[in-house]
Amino acid sequence: MESQRKPRILIVDDDSAVQISLALLLKQAGFDALCADDPKQALSLLVHETVDLVLQDMNFSLQTSGEEGLALLARIRAARPALPVLLMTAWGSIALAVKGVQSGAANFFTKPWDNAQLLELIKATLVLRPAPEAAASAAPSSPSRLALDAQFDFAAIVGEHPQLLRVLATIGQVAATKAPVLILGESGSGKELIADAIHRNSPRAGRDCVKINMGAITPSLFESEMFGHVRGAFTDAKADRKGHVASAHQGTLFLDEIGELHRADQVKLLRVLQDQRYQPVGASRSEQADVRVVSATNRELAELVAAGEFREDLFYRLNLITIRLPPLRERRSDIALLARHIIAEVAAGYGLGEVQLTPQALEWLTAQPWPGNIRQLKQTLERTLLLVGKPQLGQGDFIAAQQQQEGSGVQRLGVDGMTLEQVERHMIARALDQHQGNISRVAKALGLSRTALYRRLDRHGLASVAAGEGAS
Repeated sequence: MESQRKPRILIVDDDSAVQISLALLLKQAGFDALCADDPKQALSLLVHETVDLVLQDMNFSLQTSGEEGLALLARIRAARPALPVLLMTAWGSIALAVKGVQSGAANFFTKPWDNAQLLELIKATLVLRPAPEAAASAAPSSPSRLALDAQFDFAAIVGEHPQLLRVLATIGQVAATKAPVLILGESGSGKELIADAIHRNSPRAGRDCVKINMGAITPSLFESEMFGHVRGAFTDAKADRKGHVASAHQGTLFLDEIGELHRADQVKLLRVLQDQRYQPVGASRSEQADVRVVSATNRELAELVAAGEFREDLFYRLNLITIRLPPLRERRSDIALLARHIIAEVAAGYGLGEVQLTPQALEWLTAQPWPGNIRQLKQTLERTLLLVGKPQLGQGDFIAAQQQQEGSGVQRLGVDGMTLEQVERHMIARALDQHQGNISRVAKALGLSRTALYRRLDRHGLASVAAGEGAS
């Protein structure tokens, strides 16, 4: 029966040793394997054979630019848009593989490969491939937002752009598994909301989603913060303390800004991901932790691997499933939806009445470049509302507020009629805007300790803004 057919994988490489090695590995793992020496033979096999996945080299001649591989990838994508392709690349060509992934490849792996990790990657990629009926279409469409919302809880995520819908569909496919997920996207594009959606739609939804900003943990505190400590482990350890990993037991561990993790601490995290065990500082034995890891970064992690700044083995542990979140400028059709949603939340947060955005204002907002993505959009809406103070905001209001922000001299505070609580929230929001969400700088500017600032961020609902991942 068709449902019992083994997945068939096409290996495209001009090195017979690579072909033989991969074919043997695949057959031992229960897959069927086909081999092609060059792009022409590969394309011919794709026409005449049923193929579920392609493992493709980047070079097929003496030149090592990778242009041949990118050209073949483009032809496969044109002929079979839904067919997943995993690129093979040498250690020194990771940046080229990243370019391939950005051009539509599902992922990549380096030569020489780790058999277990490669098989995990292959299985995960096959799980995410479209259903047979969608794969048979020359132009598979994204699922509708209505269909996704009927099946999953994406209430916190606003948008209907096809790129966003494909991200949501991927979340729906992987949420129920324990597979580690790496979320890539520019600052402010909504990575934390994606992590929340993965957790909320998983069997772990009843447990905690523990969120850690990896860039904010100093090396001296890493083990204590992540793994906890026992009383007496060091001078200030006056009681046992549970670490983030233990707090996330049977839940989700969200490692934000994973690209900022210090190299020396990467191996400590790797041990936890490999065997799900950790040892609190000062303890005599290790403990078990059942955690699902979701990580995020605005940096291209593979390029950090190539530069020697990030461990390759940790990278492969984190990116079994990779989700690339599009920047706001690539989903402009969602800007009006987002603007209406955000302005309603902001107005409610300040205790204001209903605020309308004119069609001209929405047109202006849609045309802006938004390098800071959704976070910048939210700050622009909030700033304009506070400075203008009108129930209807037009294009001129946004332009005037922008000019006032960019102008020199002291700006009007704009707090008439606000309560003390609203003024405090307003000042913190403005400091976050001015210092691009940098907690240390914001705390210094406001004359607060980091701890005191974090308490106020939580109270005023600004924690997501500080993390650089506002509403999405």
